[in-house]
Amino acid sequence: MITSEYLHYVTQCNSIEELWHGHVRQMSRFGFDRLIYGYTLFKTKTSLGDPDDFVVLSNHSPEYLSGFLGDGLYSHAPMLTWALQNEGFASWGIAHELAAQGRLDCKAQAVHDFNQKMGVHAGYTISFNSATDRFKGAIALAARRELRQADVDQIWAEHGQDIVLMNNVAHLKILTLPYNAPNRGLTRRQREVLQWVGDGKTTQDIALLMGLTTATIEKHLRLAREALSVETTAQAILKAALHNQMYAIEY
Repeated sequence: MITSEYLHYVTQCNSIEELWHGHVRQMSRFGFDRLIYGYTLFKTKTSLGDPDDFVVLSNHSPEYLSGFLGDGLYSHAPMLTWALQNEGFASWGIAHELAAQGRLDCKAQAVHDFNQKMGVHAGYTISFNSATDRFKGAIALAARRELRQADVDQIWAEHGQDIVLMNNVAHLKILTLPYNAPNRGLTRRQREVLQWVGDGKTTQDIALLMGLTTATIEKHLRLAREALSVETTAQAILKAALHNQMYAIEY
């Protein structure tokens, strides 16, 4: 797809799965065949928040994701450090130069070595604009294994503006779509009960509206809190809203 066709495609997507499939396919046309996209809504000055609250999309191998995400290597990745401190895009040549100069600490060097071992050695990182200090989103575009960073930099010189535009639009679209974290998705009933609470209805009101007992309503609220890993119903409503699970249209 050319850029205009791709942007039209993205704006018409009704699910993250549909969008991500198309985005992976489109980026591969430029030589970027492995992607990791992620954002957090719970960033602080000292932490990215609970990893279970991250929105993460990737087509990397399970082996790579197990090490990079599962073992927490991501928190020391040189390009993630760059993304947290900057907005825009950057060549992975930054990490290569720091490694060559011996300027990476032992943890960052371990991440760099892991990436080299896994064939994740050339690419670009895009750090998206953040509306608040609590939000951070970025995507790492890893190039095909046979490409060197110099090859990728040449691709970027020719197509970089379009690639950045496509990733920014995909990112903005993702922010509007419902996201169910693994093992944290809401059932239709749980979502409906939270919606009524968000509308200011009492447990008794909701029981009447849904034709259920108050005990059943309380059960749905408890299960919703557990699914979202929060302690209060107010927190459940906020987290569900932030991940666009409130008032979601079911296709």
